Amino acid sequence: MKITVRKSDERGHVEMGWLESRHTFSFGDYHDPDHMGFRSLRVINEDWIAPTTGFPTHGHRNMEIFSYLLDGSLKHQDSMGNGRVLTPGRVQVMSAGSGVMHSEENPEREKTTHMLQLWIVPNMRELKPSYTEWTPTPAAAKAGKALILSPDGRDGSAKIHQDACVWRVQLKKGERLDHALAAGRGAWLQVAKGSANLGDVALAQGDGGSTEDAGTLAITATSDFEGLLFDLK
Repeated sequence: MKITVRKSDERGHVEMGWLESRHTFSFGDYHDPDHMGFRSLRVINEDWIAPTTGFPTHGHRNMEIFSYLLDGSLKHQDSMGNGRVLTPGRVQVMSAGSGVMHSEENPEREKTTHMLQLWIVPNMRELKPSYTEWTPTPAAAKAGKALILSPDGRDGSAKIHQDACVWRVQLKKGERLDHALAAGRGAWLQVAKGSANLGDVALAQGDGGSTEDAGTLAITATSDFEGLLFDLK
């Protein structure tokens, strides 16, 4: 099984004072024709947002957007009337559809917000915008592999408009998890915390590893590990 690695330090880098961001794929002013996305996965941004700052109200459309908090908190408000403060363990999911306005801010006075912002291209356009959250059950909170997003909302996951599944993976050092990748699909593992081997390829914090070869994908933690696993048509 061939594994392709997107190294953390090769990602696009933005420093704006209030925001530091690393872009796995082309985004905003960062453009790299060799890194435009992976199948329907279009954006993986790792953001650090300074206290009492954030993204002012702005618009999105025709994109499935979710935010994964690693540390701190995130205040969300949108034109659908939703207002939430997100903390680690919960995932917000917004289907921008025909158009939505929203803002994201770090409400803390002293603590930096650390998060992953991820976009998946939907399989339908101009849908009615919607917002939901994934909150893990006690069993899912402890599970090595917990389904966050899916096209059918199974196992308590949030539903998205794409043939794509996303799992949160958390393993202790030395633990291994196997994932069966079917023919015609692609897998991407994004390291959020710690390190792991994807097959026999080492991945560190911020790295991404992908494959489009069918078979058993082995994830072995080389330190305490947290990451997101995408299985995409």
